[in-house]
Amino acid sequence: MTKSFFFKPFFFLYRIFFRKLKGFPVSVSSSHHASSSQSKNDKFFGSLYSHRSDLSNQTLMIIFNFEGALLKSPSLFDYFMLVAFEAGGLLRSLVLFLLYPLICLVSEEIGLKIMVMVCFFGLKRDSFRVGTAVLPKFFFEDVGSEAFEVLQRAGKKVGVSNLPRVMIESFLKDYLEIDVVVGKELKVFCGYFLGVMEEKENNVLPVLEEHDGEDMGFDIIGITASNKFHDHQLFYYCKDVYLLGNSDKRSSKKLPRDRYPKKLVFHDGRLALKPTPLDTIAILMWVPLGIALAIFRIIVGISLPYGVSFPILSFSGLRLTVNDNTKRESQSINSHRSLPNDKPKGVLYVCNHRTLLDPLYICFALKKNLHAVTYSLSKMSEILSPIKTVRLTRNRHQDAEMMERLMNQGDVVVCPEGTTCREPYLLRFSPLFSEISDEIVPVAVDTHVPMFHGTTAGGLKCLDPLFFMMNPSAIYTVQLLDTVSGLYCCRDGSRSSIDVANYVQGEVGRALGFECTKFTRRDKYFILAGNEGIACKSNQPLKFE
Repeated sequence: MTKSFFFKPFFFLYRIFFRKLKGFPVSVSSSHHASSSQSKNDKFFGSLYSHRSDLSNQTLMIIFNFEGALLKSPSLFDYFMLVAFEAGGLLRSLVLFLLYPLICLVSEEIGLKIMVMVCFFGLKRDSFRVGTAVLPKFFFEDVGSEAFEVLQRAGKKVGVSNLPRVMIESFLKDYLEIDVVVGKELKVFCGYFLGVMEEKENNVLPVLEEHDGEDMGFDIIGITASNKFHDHQLFYYCKDVYLLGNSDKRSSKKLPRDRYPKKLVFHDGRLALKPTPLDTIAILMWVPLGIALAIFRIIVGISLPYGVSFPILSFSGLRLTVNDNTKRESQSINSHRSLPNDKPKGVLYVCNHRTLLDPLYICFALKKNLHAVTYSLSKMSEILSPIKTVRLTRNRHQDAEMMERLMNQGDVVVCPEGTTCREPYLLRFSPLFSEISDEIVPVAVDTHVPMFHGTTAGGLKCLDPLFFMMNPSAIYTVQLLDTVSGLYCCRDGSRSSIDVANYVQGEVGRALGFECTKFTRRDKYFILAGNEGIACKSNQPLKFE
């Protein structure tokens, strides 16, 4: 038996499996050029990148294939795994992963139907928010800069996709400002997805008919992958069709954050990484060990003093970096500037909010206990907290009195954003803290997690500390900034409480390199969870400017 006979099965599986994973590149020849005088069904099959300059001064309607033309990745498995994990849980993710070899071996159409069935069957339609709160971040990170540049030149844009419309519509309309989205509809029974896609799609023909009736001197062009031209009938309305091969997509650059049409300030979900097949293996294998490690870390944190628990937690992978940039005097400011009937108070530490563990890590950085003031905290997190936590009522007068009492007992830490924000932005600081103490120490906090986010807007908040502790490693950075005077400046009228809050927000933002915004807690929960009402009186969703 020859060696070639022995290796033939291996090479056969290699061609099926790995080429299926990466996609089949199709070479495109410019010899297919058709003149503009030909009929409307005669297409120009040219490379988009080589003819990109021809579109610079045209006003166009562009019909583009979302996953074929705009996304760099040739595989859709990662996005369905996000849906399975975030909306369906760990068991559904495991089932999808076990079916991955079968998905690679069958045709693309059948593989898509399998992933839709596994990911969507039994999910409640009204509570499905993965397409709005989770997927936009990962879609943005996969958008090709060159294809996006071409889309920006179009007068009207129509996005076509074989994906379920609930996965892509929010991203295309709210973030990329696409006029019409054409995707697959999912069948629903009694408010629950059946995991089956309907054949019919939302009708886009009126848009094309309106375009044909306009005398604006521009034509419809199409952009799609080289092997997806025949996937949708709308491309037959195009005068010219530009194709992207897999080599073009691999060589394209990622769209930088500063070129996003709308700022991505908020996103939800537990996964901090895109779950590619290899990363999915790592996640599924790590979860049992991660749960045991998280329980160990929690027990150490709540049962041992700082001097003992901190080295153990650092050895387990939880690292802390402290930068003390303050220039405080040895004596408290209040001892020099107190008014006649004022009693000495503790120091008020004001920090931005990244996770529920922010106050605890500030205690580690200062090596002393603090009282933590929070706007919302689950009962489980309150029980497990090794430091005293007090909930605010969101009643300004009651909260001011409560913070006054805590300041008389010792130092206090507060997160005036009122909620966490993962992206490099700061939400609006509530000015209440500036009316409580004159010795305000801004604290800039940042964190990096490789696998799981320790925050959520739509999930169970009691699991936030557990998910954070499940990370193989996590890095916390705490920067103590120069003291800011608050209470007495507000009393003598030299500055308002809002001015002090904005100044502290700006100092924290400069220390972290984050952008300051005017978004609030209600804005975040309206966008991500839809359960905190509206941010404005017009009953319209919040638009990013």
